[in-house]
Order: sequence, then structure tokens, then C-alpha cells
Amino acid sequence: MYSLIEMLRYKRPEGSLTQLDFCIRFIEPMFGVSDTHGNYIKIVNNKDGSSPKICFTAHHDTVHSTEGKQKVKVVKDMVYVHDVTKSSCLGADCTTGIWLILNMVASKIPGVYVIHAGEESGCIGSRALIGDNPDWLDVVESVISFDRYGTKSIITHQSGRRTASDTFAKCLSDVLGMPQLEADDGGSYTDSNEYSKLVSECTNISVGYYNQHTIRESQDLVYADELLGSLLTADWSKLTFHRDPSVVEYDTWYSSMYGSRFDDYGYFKADYATGYADDETKDLFELVCDYPEEVTELLGQLGYTASELSQDFGLQETKYLNNYIGRKVG
Repeated sequence: MYSLIEMLRYKRPEGSLTQLDFCIRFIEPMFGVSDTHGNYIKIVNNKDGSSPKICFTAHHDTVHSTEGKQKVKVVKDMVYVHDVTKSSCLGADCTTGIWLILNMVASKIPGVYVIHAGEESGCIGSRALIGDNPDWLDVVESVISFDRYGTKSIITHQSGRRTASDTFAKCLSDVLGMPQLEADDGGSYTDSNEYSKLVSECTNISVGYYNQHTIRESQDLVYADELLGSLLTADWSKLTFHRDPSVVEYDTWYSSMYGSRFDDYGYFKADYATGYADDETKDLFELVCDYPEEVTELLGQLGYTASELSQDFGLQETKYLNNYIGRKVG
């Protein structure tokens, strides 16, 4: 676990020198230099030489407010920031994902491995990469991000829209031999979502961190080690793919509240966009839709509750709002 703990010492806001130092030290020895967008890509072919159907992803930026090194501490197999007055978060999101990927590549587990740039700034690295339409993307049937909090989730929906089938989630749990990992339709947004219009199964699985983006962030080392062991011993040939990426399916709560505001491809409809007084308000609405988890956390920190907000909005039916905020905060 020493390497993960060492990696967690780097505070890496997008575009910082510390981010560059981290990439040179940990990623480039195995991946080589990045593409023009800052993404690192490594392909490990199947034993028969064929192209892999699974893409594993993480991102090398963090939400730290400052760059440089930080001290971390381990208490009962959990890692924390040593001095919360000198850092804004631990950065296990997404350092743990990178650590998992580096170990998988070192063990020659077949896959397309992508460590993206700028996920915390709006998935700018993955979005640009998809725009380049790399050849390997034609073969890939699944994109698995290592960027979810907790120890129980295989994400099936991101920003209220299905990106992976329940059948795939169950199959992935079985392949990993980790029954505690179950289908979770409460995902917010990460790089795998960017692939969801082209690739069948796009998910995000729990890597054992908690309270991400805050000074209370922590990483469960025991779970990280268990997950890594499962990733290295899994029979990936048994993974099956089911979702049709051309079909848009909203989660029930999302469809009821917001579904009519988007077209069949998940883009904001022009008639709703022009209904706002200015572009800044429209951009704010799209930000809330794309990052509901982060906005919910901020509202909670500011003291808002679901009941208070529903009263302010004059909502008669609050079950979707209450269920959603309760699920995110809980």
C-alpha cells in the first residue's frame, strides 16, 4: 500500500506543476507521454493478440484548491489528510483509481487503459479524446471507471440517464466475486459517461473513498486491496454486454422532474434553453443537471433541506426531491 499512500501526497488541480510532476513520476514510466489533450492511454491486448473490449479509466486531476505536497496519516486502515488547515481534500478521487490501473497494467490484465485529464473541470480530457475517434473505440464494449465513493456501487445511471444495464452490473459483480457491489442508479457524472452514446456498458465502481471533495475525505485501504485482488484474478472473458447505446433511458425520478427538457440524445432542448433570461442562467441549469451530487453536497453544507427547498419552490409533490437528496447525502 506504500505506493498509494505516496501518491495521495500530491495535490493536483488541473494544469498545476504538481499534477505534471505526479504524471511524470507515476504514470509516464508505464504509459509514456500523454496525447495532445493530456490523456494517458495504454492498450494491453488479449493473449491471442486480439483487441480488448473493456476500457478501464481514471483521471489524474484532483479538486485541491492549491497545489504542492500534503502529509497524510493512516488510522485503523483509513487514510486521511494529516493537517486539514493545509489541504482542501485527500484526493483519493481519483488517485485510488490510478493506483488500481497501474497495478492492472503491471499485471498485464488485458484492456484499454485511459487516465484522463480534466475530469473535475467537466470531463474535458475524455470529451476531447472521444472527438478524436480513436480506432480502439470501435472495439470497446464497456468503459469501467474507478471513481465512485463507498464500497457497494456499480453505477447504472449518471446524471439521471442509464449508462449501463442492470444485467451488466450483476455480471460484473459476479466476475469480480464481490457480491457487496450492486447496481446503483444514483451516479452523478464521470468520464465513463462521455462514452455512453457510443459504448454499450459505461459504469463507475466503488473504490473505497468517502466524503470526497472535502477535508474529511478518507480512503479505506483494506477495501482498495480487496478490490485490486478481485480485478487481478477476474475472468474478464465472462463479462457480457447488453445496453443499446442508441437508446436513451431516464431514471424514474429524473424523467418525472426533468426528462422533457432534453432531447433523445440527452442534450438540453433549445426551447428550454431560450426560455431563460440569459446564457449564464442556462449554463447554471445545465451545470446542476450534470453535477447533481456536488450541488446537493453544497446545498447541504449551506444548511438547506429538501423540505425547505420544496416549500420555496412551491412543490406539492416532494418525494422525488426528498428521495434524491436523501440518497446523495446519505
